[in-house]
Amino acid sequence: MSLWCLVKAHRLLSISLLVSVAMLPSGAFAASCLTQSQMTAVQRDALSNAAKAMLVQMQRGDAQGLQASALPSIASDFSGIASSVQNLKPLMQNAAITVENVYILDASTQEAGATRTDFYCGQPVVSFNFTDLPGGTYALAIGHATGVPQPQQIAIILAKSQPDKWLLAGLYSKPMIFEGHDGLWYWSSARKFAGQNGNWAAWFYYRIANNLLNPIDVMFSPNLQKLQQETDKVKPANLPGTSPTALTTRGATYSLTAIDTTTTFGALDLDVHYTPDATQAAQLHDPPAARKQVIDVMSALLEQHPELHQAFHGMWIHADQGQVSLFALELPMDGIAGSGTAPSAH
Repeated sequence: MSLWCLVKAHRLLSISLLVSVAMLPSGAFAASCLTQSQMTAVQRDALSNAAKAMLVQMQRGDAQGLQASALPSIASDFSGIASSVQNLKPLMQNAAITVENVYILDASTQEAGATRTDFYCGQPVVSFNFTDLPGGTYALAIGHATGVPQPQQIAIILAKSQPDKWLLAGLYSKPMIFEGHDGLWYWSSARKFAGQNGNWAAWFYYRIANNLLNPIDVMFSPNLQKLQQETDKVKPANLPGTSPTALTTRGATYSLTAIDTTTTFGALDLDVHYTPDATQAAQLHDPPAARKQVIDVMSALLEQHPELHQAFHGMWIHADQGQVSLFALELPMDGIAGSGTAPSAH
């Protein structure tokens, strides 16, 4: 599974309150926030207990019970959350369920039609940025399901109803561990790669750290901002994005269209796509020539970015023509001709 797919797989499960995150426009509304240390014991216990009960329902796979605890607008179209709860159930079975942090987000007095609502919480400041948030009082609870092979962090959005009852308004789930390591490990490793000018490996590791350490994408904190700044600083200029990148090796030039990470074969691999030209496409019909061609691409990438050898188990190369894969090959780094070793960040 690519990093992008990893993000998508644990993307918003159902959270109609959150539409998008953008740069702060003029006239954005700043609402009030209470951290758990600022709440009264009654407020904190009521919110934590409501969130804990919902997490236990997810652990049991009790989508029906969770639906009964949801806002009417959410309960009326619950199939997405119900499906996600069933996916989470096997991951959460036998896990220790805890509520790590809670916030009360008060937008009850905001002007009608406000397009942006920002909550600034505590010191150091943690902020949450929502768009098109209806007036009301909301809460965010961040829960953990740990002590299992695939621990999860689950952000629950709650809305306050009368009389003082918290209802489910949305949830968002992400893993806490990726390929056996947590976000701090990937952050530390990314820094080591960056310190060795291994910016390709650093970039991909920083992205994994970002995904693991931020429980919900509308949340910002000093540590998360620092992580993002470090990520931006090492972003390679020669990665394919909106346009392909040329890779020249052994007298041939290959048009790289996408580079990401994947765990399709179990371990963490670099996932590379390129579009062959007419001559290269013809070679792909001959298996020995096709294998040599994609290994040339692998070897060239390792020659240019030797830190990839230590950062990834292997490399998976796809030669694509439109939506059709003409040839694909995965090899471990030690099995790629010309592969070298670089100082490890581990």
